[in-house]
Order: sequence, then C-alpha cells, then structure tokens
Amino acid sequence: MKWDNTALFSDDNPADAAFRHEVRAWMELACPKELRNRPSRITPPEVRPWHRLLHERGWIAPHWPREYGGMGATLTQQIILVEEMSRIGAPTPFPHGLSFIAPIIIKVGTPEQKAKHLPGILTGDMTWCQGYSETGAGSDLASLKTRAVLQGDHFVVNGHKMWTTNGHYADWMFALVRTDPDAKPRHAGISLLLLDMKSAGIAVKPIRTIRGDAEFAEEFFDNVRVPRENLLGELNGGWRISTLLLGGERFATSHPRNAALLLNRARQVAKISGAAQDPAFLQQLAVLETDLLAYTAYYRHGAALQAAGRAPESMSAVIKIAAGELSQRASELLVQAAGPLGPRAVDIETQAEPLNPAEDMFEMRRVSVGGGALEVQRNILAKRALDLPS
Repeated sequence: MKWDNTALFSDDNPADAAFRHEVRAWMELACPKELRNRPSRITPPEVRPWHRLLHERGWIAPHWPREYGGMGATLTQQIILVEEMSRIGAPTPFPHGLSFIAPIIIKVGTPEQKAKHLPGILTGDMTWCQGYSETGAGSDLASLKTRAVLQGDHFVVNGHKMWTTNGHYADWMFALVRTDPDAKPRHAGISLLLLDMKSAGIAVKPIRTIRGDAEFAEEFFDNVRVPRENLLGELNGGWRISTLLLGGERFATSHPRNAALLLNRARQVAKISGAAQDPAFLQQLAVLETDLLAYTAYYRHGAALQAAGRAPESMSAVIKIAAGELSQRASELLVQAAGPLGPRAVDIETQAEPLNPAEDMFEMRRVSVGGGALEVQRNILAKRALDLPS
C-alpha cells in the first residue's frame, strides 16, 4: 500500500476529482519506472527528460500565470499535481528555477529579464542554483561577504559561495552579494544578482557529502563581471527579496512527500526483513502515518495562506520544523525496518537497486539543515512569534 491522502482530503468538487484522475492516469503511463522511488539521488541531467514531459503536457509550472507560459492552476490543482507525483515516487522537476527564482522574476523582474529567463526555465533548458551560503554566513545570512562593486555598466564580483545545491550543474545562479559594505543594518546593503555560470572568473568545485555523492558545490568568484541589467529588483534591496525566496523555499522543500516516500520504503523493507510481523513496529508505523496525515492538513492550510500572501512570517518556520522532524523519524523507522538486512534491502516493486536505509537517514539530517537548521527555525519562532528575549 502506498501513501495516498485522498481518502482523508477528498477533492472539493467534481472538476478537481476529474483533474486528479487525469493526472494520475497520465503519470502512471508517462513517468519512467527507473526514475520512481529512487533511493539514490537523481541528478539534473536524469531529471530533465521528465521535466520536458511535464512541460509538453502543460503541467510543469502550475503556479505560474498563463501569460508567462504557466498553467494558472488553482491551489487545489497545484497540490493535486504534487501529491500525484509523490504517490508514484516521481522526481521533482528543477525547483530552483521553477519555484524559487521564476516567481520572483515574474513579480519584480524587468520585461527583458522575463523574456530572457522564463522560457528556458519552463523547458528545462536553463537550470538554476541559489548562491546564498558562505563560510561564516549560513544561518546568519546577513553577514555574507561576497562583494559586488558597480563599475560603469557592470558589477565586479569577488568572493565565495558554498553548499550550493547542484551548483556544478547549473547554468545560472541567483546570488546575494554585498553592494554597500557600510550600510546599517547589515542587510540593508545586500543586492540580488543573476549570474551566468559560464562567466569568466567563476570556478566551481563539487562537495562530497556524508552520503557519498556530490549534491553540493562551492563557487569562487574572481573579478567576475556581471551586467548591471542582471540586478534583480532594486540596488541594496536584495534582503527583502531573499525573505520571499526563503519563505517559498521552506514551503517547497517541506511538502509531506519526503516522509511519505520514506514510510513507503519502510513498508517495503519490513516485508522483506519480517518487521511487518512485529506489533511494536506496526504501532510505530501507525503513529507516524497518523502524524503524516495531521501534518499534511497543516501544510495544506499553510500553502493556502502562502498562495494568498497571508501566511504569517513564523508559519514557514513551523512548517520547516514539523517536516524536518517527521522525515527524520520516518528515516529512523526505515533503518529499524531493515534490521539485519542493512543497506542490501531491495525494492520489492522495481527490483532496481538496493534501498539504503542508512543513506536515507543521513539525507534527512542534511535536509533538515538546508534553508535554515531546525534550531535556527526555533529561534525565529521564539523571537518573532513569541517575542522572547535573545
């Protein structure tokens, strides 16, 4: 049995129910079997064919307005698409372009920026990465040091970014840079630039993680010239844009699908290891499934507020904490389900490659740090929602 929340969250009207049926039938046929429920990380080149299939079907950008090539879907339709991809274990199309930077370009970008970047993001021909974190500027992002000095019609960028997801695959980067080192407070001197990763002076080095793969990269900028027209929004106005991006990122990366996929894997492994006959294991599984349904309800509520621009600033922190903890618990249950089988538990549906429970457990700890560690999110709640002293 695979996770399917439609029993609890029935679609509100016949049109949405018909849309779910259409999406489910198409995805069952269209999504390549080798991309489903992959234990190992899928790279952007592997995801691109699936991205293009969704684009050809007209479902790649349900949250974009129609005038920019999007679907102009309702929130319920957007959720249906994500849930149906989750149900079959399909990979997520390129989120840094589709869900992070494109909505900001649509909101504050110039007509030239929209014409240059949006078509390639839609087709999957242009991939993006996010240049935020630096050494000493991760959770405390306002302390970033990468400098951009305006010289004529170009910015000259020098500095270093790290922990950049898929930075070694990306064609473009949206990067926070310091354009006014004397500004008070610090975040008042930060701007957002769109950088062509093929520009002279950019060196990219992959970073190998505890999982053994190289999902991240670090970038070194040595007198990189960036045209002034690649400034997104106002000069020294990057911090306001970054808060919009981070809020959207936390919602995009905190969908219940991570925990749901892990619980599906735990069920599969438990059938092989014998844990499925253990009442104690089944009780833990039932508790997690109940918590997953409760979180899904809260996530849907938060997504509706976010789409309407009415989500409290603290809500993205609550979402991030809840999703991170739930996924960690699900990954621990997966390890427990494997027992003596360890990393050699085979996916009983696809027989494709061994599931690696320990790898999933490591990955969920990594995911909980991205976009702001859970401890940082708790500090945000304490200060901004509860007004507690520092």
